[in-house]
Order: sequence, then C-alpha cells, then structure tokens
Amino acid sequence: MSDNVVVEEKPVDTVAIMNQLPGADIVGQSPLHHAELDALSKKGVRKGGVHLRENKLQAHLTLRCNPNNTEQLAAVVRVLDVALPLQPLTSVEKGDVSIRWISPDEWLIVVPGEKAFEVETRFREEMEGHHSLVNSSGGSTILELSGDNVVDMLKKSTPIDLHPKEFPVGKVVSTVFAKSSAIIRRTGDKRFELVIRRSFADYIWLWIQDASREFGLVIEA
Repeated sequence: MSDNVVVEEKPVDTVAIMNQLPGADIVGQSPLHHAELDALSKKGVRKGGVHLRENKLQAHLTLRCNPNNTEQLAAVVRVLDVALPLQPLTSVEKGDVSIRWISPDEWLIVVPGEKAFEVETRFREEMEGHHSLVNSSGGSTILELSGDNVVDMLKKSTPIDLHPKEFPVGKVVSTVFAKSSAIIRRTGDKRFELVIRRSFADYIWLWIQDASREFGLVIEA
C-alpha cells in the first residue's frame, strides 16, 4: 500500500502584459489626428475666449482595488510615487502622473504613453491581492480647454454646476457631455481637462467648435 502524496500547486501568474507602443517605423495617431490640430494651431486665429489642445497619446490605466487595503495603497505609492485620491470626486497630480477618482474602488491613472508598459509591469510586481489593472490607452484621449469663456462654453455642454465653490480645482466628475460622456477635471480657475472616448472624439470636437463660435476658438499645439 503506497502512501498518498499531496502536491501543492503554486498559483501561476498568467497575465500577459503587452507593450502597446508601435515600432519606430509606425507613427502613433491620436483619435483626432485627422483634424490636423497641429496645422490649425499654426494658421488659425490667435485670439479667442476658448483655447483647445489635445493632450494626445497618453497612457490610460484603470485600476480597481480595495481602498481599505493598506498594502495595496502602499504598492501604488511605490509604483507611481503618489497616493491614490480616496476622497470622492478628487484627483492628484505629481510630475507627469495624474490620478482621477472614478468610484469608491476605481481610479483612472494617466501617464505618458511611453511609460505604460513600465507602469503595468511594476504594478504586476508590487500589487498583491484581488485587483484589476486595465490598459485602455487607445480608447480615449484628453482635451485641455481653457480661456476667459471656457466655463460659458462648458455650460452649453454639461449639466454640472461649474461654480468654483461647487467645482474647485482638482475636482473630477464623470458626466454627460454634449449627449456623449466625459470625465471632467478642473485644473485651474479657467482650465479644464476632458477625458473622452475615441468613438466620440470627432463628434465632441465638432460640438466644441460650434459651442465656442460666439467666443472664438483658439487651437494650441
């Protein structure tokens, strides 16, 4: 009669992390590349109440984890050198890293596109326990909007109360924007960022042109 042998199987990490950057022979294109904003910035008007710039080809990483897990929170700091914003509707920014609170256990992390693979790899090394990290970089882009009339233009586009007392610098909301959706963050008194989906980028670009018509729209490189 042979003895029963129990073999303990160690969990295997089967997550495949892919470097999504194109090769040197391929030019990365943003959702609004066809609008030729760089060219418009050189030959368009230089004065106006609304200024627009596409912060293109950034890495967009959605993290879901337990906000009460101190080990996971510490892992985020080790990877990004900045802590997750735990207060609802807030954001943090340090250097070229910004983090937006999306829901009680969900955050949008934005870093330069060329750092996506490095950041993902570090998270897999540092983060333990139940969590999710999804790279959705190609599915979104960021529009930076500023100017003396930027709030007037935004009021045409979203039902959110943009008064500084209700929407201070650093606040983030996920909301309706021009019958589409956007993650809006206030970065200054007269400055905002919109994270928008690739599939609606062209529509929102056309909407902003129309909504800014009475104020003048300046395109910046």
